Amino acid sequence: MIDLRSDTITQPSDEMRDAISHAIVGDDVYHDDPTVNALESMVADLLGKEAAMYVPTGTMSNQIAVRMHTQPGDSIVLEASAHIGSHEMGGVAHHSGVTLKRIAGTRGVFTAADVRATVPVPHPSLPAYLYEPHTLLCVENTHNEAGGTVWSLEETHAVTAAARDLAMATHLDGARLWNTSAATETSIDQYAAPFDTVSVCFSKGLGAPVGSALVGDTDFIEEARRFKQMFGGGMRQSGLLAAGAIYALENNRERLVDDHANALAFARFVSEIEGVTVDLDVVHTNIVYFNVNDPGQVVDSCLERGLAMLTLGTTSIRAVFHLGITPQDSRNAAAIVADAIGDR
Repeated sequence: MIDLRSDTITQPSDEMRDAISHAIVGDDVYHDDPTVNALESMVADLLGKEAAMYVPTGTMSNQIAVRMHTQPGDSIVLEASAHIGSHEMGGVAHHSGVTLKRIAGTRGVFTAADVRATVPVPHPSLPAYLYEPHTLLCVENTHNEAGGTVWSLEETHAVTAAARDLAMATHLDGARLWNTSAATETSIDQYAAPFDTVSVCFSKGLGAPVGSALVGDTDFIEEARRFKQMFGGGMRQSGLLAAGAIYALENNRERLVDDHANALAFARFVSEIEGVTVDLDVVHTNIVYFNVNDPGQVVDSCLERGLAMLTLGTTSIRAVFHLGITPQDSRNAAAIVADAIGDR
């Protein structure tokens, strides 16, 4: 089976399993698991922030950030198809009591002008309390539903500067920020710098079994630990999991460009298939979206032939490349797509 459903389906290598099995552990709820503490220190240093907090999932990391930055009744601003608004099960409404102001971006990216047009600035003749506070701007980099597209440093600095002018906090959903850094050959701390908080994931392209981290200022993270407990994220001997993340950070970052190369190769192969359309210009990293008629039927037919992918909407299929996929797998996957479409 060639499994392109997501980069979350990776299996830990023997070396990663060895690191996990030999991890020194404590009780993370008491913040005395030495391996978790080492991971948090490592991630904070990599992203150029004061502190980090290890949590089970990227969704939890994002939800804690929203809860910390907002009060019930606030509005947060984000791109229309961002993960926080589209794939976190309405968590921002349930956990934080906030509403969403969605910006229709281009390939997942919006502008400082879009931010200013979205956030109302009351005229002095009207009391400010007649408008709900817009207190948080969220950016997703890479942007999943746009096809793993990358925000440039210039774009992130522009929108975060606009947010500061409007007295808004800023949060970066950087679940695949490691891919952004690899694709642009830019250190990850530069992408994190203009944001108050950043969420990063270890269980996607890096290939660790479990976990994400929320990074920010020390006081912010210490307060955020209360919501980690409240949301059910308190783990005990989680150094076993953190050891996998440490191994991934130390060994699997540089090879992310291999996933990007395999994704682009696959995109080029399928673009030559009659009945398939794909925008090669948006294949920035490890995600490929391509369009066909009746994607559900195509995905089912591919699965019967040994290729797993996901549908999105009424025309799109998503394929995500990861450390379990070789260049030959990319060629074989494209051949299976061609066979499935030709057999309809």
